[in-house]
Amino acid sequence: MEKNFRWSEESEPHKLRTKEIIKKHPEIRGLIGRNPYTFLVILLCVGIQLTLAVLLKDAPWWAIFIAAYLIGAFACHTLFVCIHECAHNLLFKNRTLNTWSGIIANLPLVFPSSVSFQKYHIKHHSFQGVEELDADMPFQWEAKLIDNSRIGKALWLLFYPVFQLLRPLRLKEIAIWDKWTIINWIVQFSFMFAVVYFLGAKSTVFLVAGFFFSVGLHPLGARWVQEHYLTHGDQETKSYYGVLNSVNLNVGYHNEHHDFPSVAWNRLPKVKKIASSYYDTLGYHTSYTGLLFRFLFDKNISVYSRVARANRGKVKVTQEAVIPAVKMVEVEQ
Repeated sequence: MEKNFRWSEESEPHKLRTKEIIKKHPEIRGLIGRNPYTFLVILLCVGIQLTLAVLLKDAPWWAIFIAAYLIGAFACHTLFVCIHECAHNLLFKNRTLNTWSGIIANLPLVFPSSVSFQKYHIKHHSFQGVEELDADMPFQWEAKLIDNSRIGKALWLLFYPVFQLLRPLRLKEIAIWDKWTIINWIVQFSFMFAVVYFLGAKSTVFLVAGFFFSVGLHPLGARWVQEHYLTHGDQETKSYYGVLNSVNLNVGYHNEHHDFPSVAWNRLPKVKKIASSYYDTLGYHTSYTGLLFRFLFDKNISVYSRVARANRGKVKVTQEAVIPAVKMVEVEQ
């Protein structure tokens, strides 16, 4: 059983493969670009959550939690993916429009997070596994606290948003507060005040429960294990090729996304198809439910099952994640 993170002397693992793929398949350049129609997905999912919040304001408690688990979790998770797209500026050419789109997508997710995610997620791409710059890396104490306990891992998934909230505190080189963060907080807390005031406790609990289920103790929560936990030897990043990609905007294509972060979600399957000789040889997952139970019951997988590194490569903290040696091509589809 792991009692520490797996250590690597190398820098983040995706850049070299990206260069190889581009050299062998230059046609992938044509997939680089934005998808403004993602904003319609944001409006749809926000609309679903608000409509359910209104309909459930006087419903029995059992109906609220079932709706949150079976419907709300999926809508919220898709909104997380949309915020992720906004963080990469993959909706609109104008950065401000992407930021506002993320703030709108954040509304049913209860807690203000879209702007902060935008700052920290870009560093995750450039400095994967570097503890002081990658907010996706668990704390040492976090991994030690959970250890290999089944109950501990279940609680870790259930309260995963709490751990995510704490991790940015260690990223001293990235400013926590800025103008857009404050705007995000003002808009979000104003929205939640309106929900509490006009719709009441049950509608509020529905939104809170849907949020926690969407990233926690739910098959969708297995996504966090799928992406970078060591379930296939030393391979750091794994993709998921299962049915839930159809409702969660291809979020499972994680190797493809890390290799080509400037390709919008709707074109990631094309990346895999073009460069199949690279991706078909990598380990991957096909079931979030199966992975969830494997994580909970397999003593060989824990919060320690991550690769940590100090090697930052040649990237500066102020740089964003871009495809190396590839010129950005505007593709509006």
